[in-house]
Amino acid sequence: MTAGRDVWARTYYRNTTGEQLRSFLTLMGPGGRAVQLRCEVEAHDEPGVCETPRGPAHGTTDAYTAVAEYAAVGAAEDAPLLLRTGSNPASVPTD
Repeated sequence: MTAGRDVWARTYYRNTTGEQLRSFLTLMGPGGRAVQLRCEVEAHDEPGVCETPRGPAHGTTDAYTAVAEYAAVGAAEDAPLLLRTGSNPASVPTD
């Protein structure tokens, strides 16, 4: 997400599994910059949101990408990854 020169990542969810899930939201930028946030996803049918802090862009805002991962709660090696999704580029080059 962008507003002016600020960038941040946001993911929306609705957890209808009946079990608590864990979400990792990662915002990656130029120069190896990255912010990762862990969000607990409660077991209920209400919509929720996980969002990284806003910060000033380093370089152009289209150089940033985000990835959200959802997994079952448990030890990292035992918790299966349920969903991984990434941001779309602002524009797709045409040949």
